[in-house]
Amino acid sequence: MKIGILTSGGDCPGINATIRGVCKTAINHYGMEVFGIRSGFRGLLDNDIEPLTEKSLSGLLNLGGTILGTSREKPFKKRLSAASEDKPALMLKNIHELGLDCIVCIGGNGTQKTAAKLAQAGVNVVSVPKTIDNDVWGTDVSFGFDSAVTIATDAIDRLHSTASSHQRVMVIEVMGHKAGWIALYSGMAGGGDVILIPELPYNIHNIGNTIIERLKKGKPYSIVVVAEGIQTINGKKAAEYIAEEIEYETGFETRETVLGYIQRGGSPTPYDRNLATRMGGHATELIASGQFGRMVSLQGAQIGSVSLNEVAGKLKLVDENHDLIVQGKRMGICFG
Repeated sequence: MKIGILTSGGDCPGINATIRGVCKTAINHYGMEVFGIRSGFRGLLDNDIEPLTEKSLSGLLNLGGTILGTSREKPFKKRLSAASEDKPALMLKNIHELGLDCIVCIGGNGTQKTAAKLAQAGVNVVSVPKTIDNDVWGTDVSFGFDSAVTIATDAIDRLHSTASSHQRVMVIEVMGHKAGWIALYSGMAGGGDVILIPELPYNIHNIGNTIIERLKKGKPYSIVVVAEGIQTINGKKAAEYIAEEIEYETGFETRETVLGYIQRGGSPTPYDRNLATRMGGHATELIASGQFGRMVSLQGAQIGSVSLNEVAGKLKLVDENHDLIVQGKRMGICFG
C-alpha cells in the first residue's frame, strides 16, 4: 500500500513521535510505502509530497514541532464565489493521481472535521488526535496535553517563590479557549489557590474574598491560574483582567504572567512520546486491516478507535463534577 501522512493545525509536542510511529510500523512491519505531505492539507492541493524512509525518520522521537510543517488550510470551507478554486475536487484529483491508498491526518478538532469530510468524499482516511488542549472528543487523552501541563506546572512552581518573596498575588494565564483542561490539571498540580476555567462561571467578589481570607490565615500570597478563554469585559486578556479586578477588590499588589506559546513548543514528555508511538502504530494497524474513516483514541488504558462521524464537530469539555474539581473544592481551592 501507498499511504500519505500530514499534520494540520497548531504545532504540538509529540507530532514527530506520531509520524515516526506510523511510518516505522508501516515500513518495517507491513512493507508499505509512506509519503509525507507538507504543510497540512495545503500540500494535497499543491502536490507537495516527499517519500519518507527509515533514514528520514531518525531522531524524531524527542523532537518538537513537525518535520512535515503545518498550516490551517481548510479545503472544505465554503467558497466566497463560484469562480473560486474548487479545493475539495482538486484535492481528490491529486490524491488519485498520486496513487495514495490512504491519508493519515494528525491534528485537532478542525483536522478531525476535515478528515471526516474527506472520508465522506470517498477517501480512505485514518486520523490521530493532536492537541495540547485535550479537547478532542472521543479520546480520554491526546498527546501534547501532558507536555503542556508539565510546562505550565513548572511555571506555576517558579511563581510560588516570587509570590512568597514579595507577598503578592500572581495570576498566570495558560492556554485553553473553550476547554480548561490545562488550567485545571496544572493549577491543581502546581498548588493554585484559585483556578478559573471557561466551563465554570466565576464571581470576582468570591475570588477577592478567597484571597483576603488566606491573608487572615497567615498566607500572604496567592496563586491564581486562569485559562485564556474565561469571560472578561471589553475584550481584555484573561490574566490582565483578573489581575486588575483582584487588585481593585483586595488592594493587594497583583502581577500577571501569560505563558503563551511556550506551552506548545519543545520536546514531548516521556508519557507523550509513548502515547504518540502507540497511537501512530495503531493508525497503521487500522490501515492494514482496512478500517478507514476512524480516529485513533485512548480509552482507559487501551488504544482503540472511534468513527470520525462521531468525533467531527464535538468538543470534550471539563465537567463541573470532575473529580479534580470536587477534590479541589474540598481542600478550599476557589473555582470562581
